[in-house]
Amino acid sequence: MERILITPRSLSKGGHPALALLEAAGYSLAMPAPGAIPDEAALIAALPGCVGWLAGVEPVSERVLEAADRLRVISRNGTGVDNLPLRAIEDRGIELRRAEGTNARGVAELALALTLAGLRQIVWTHEGMRKGEWPRQIGREMCEATIGIVGLGAIGATLAQLCLDLGAKVRGYDPFANAERVVHANFTRVDLEEAITGVDAISLHAPMPEDGRPLITAARLAAMAPATVLVNTARAGLVDAGALLAALDSGRVACYATDVFETEPPMPSPLFGHPKVVLTSHIGGFTDASVERSTVRAVANLLDALARDAH
Repeated sequence: MERILITPRSLSKGGHPALALLEAAGYSLAMPAPGAIPDEAALIAALPGCVGWLAGVEPVSERVLEAADRLRVISRNGTGVDNLPLRAIEDRGIELRRAEGTNARGVAELALALTLAGLRQIVWTHEGMRKGEWPRQIGREMCEATIGIVGLGAIGATLAQLCLDLGAKVRGYDPFANAERVVHANFTRVDLEEAITGVDAISLHAPMPEDGRPLITAARLAAMAPATVLVNTARAGLVDAGALLAALDSGRVACYATDVFETEPPMPSPLFGHPKVVLTSHIGGFTDASVERSTVRAVANLLDALARDAH
């Protein structure tokens, strides 16, 4: 019986109805790290003999792919592929499928929640109340705010519409999205510099630059309006961590809220311990609806690719 590797944390404990479709198609399922992110050794041990891989956010090295002696397709239960060695996958002739757009609503709603938390200082106020204090800092309303959105893919465009529905003005930057991606009287397509300067909050929804350098540099942080809220549900490397820490200390950035990290869980650091930083544990797409949509699409992509490959 041919095997399929299952590694997303939300699926690797088994039991999801969509996985039964794989078994009904005659495949056995390998789950080397139930409910957890498998490490390199676990992946290398599990991959031999697998023809398909339903993959999550686990880091995948070229060494891992060397163990993939029969692998024909990798199907991501999400959109991002930064964790995968794309050149090695292509060189080995392995097909790569993505469940594009399936978690867009979940991630966009979290980005909105983090933006609101920053504009209203919710976490800071909560922490003060827990200490017996009575902290009160004047907030900003969305209907009076200008939001900069960097990246207008499925997630960024969904967030733009949510912000527009709440009365905000939105500036969107994306050199590749078509002109009809977001259409609204309060929406403006701008360049990157205009998207991040003179706005109340910025939300990042872009891939990493090809050169691997941060998009939000010290110079761009310095150009932001005082007390900008910066939200990152895309990729940790988009922001220069050292420059961000300085911007938080100076008040240039009023709040940094992030759902993404270089390693999961992240190691303690001065940035993550900063009182103006809000952390969530990569839960953007971790909603019942997003997981369901992503899983169903990823399984369908996997079965389609294997069926076509068989012919």
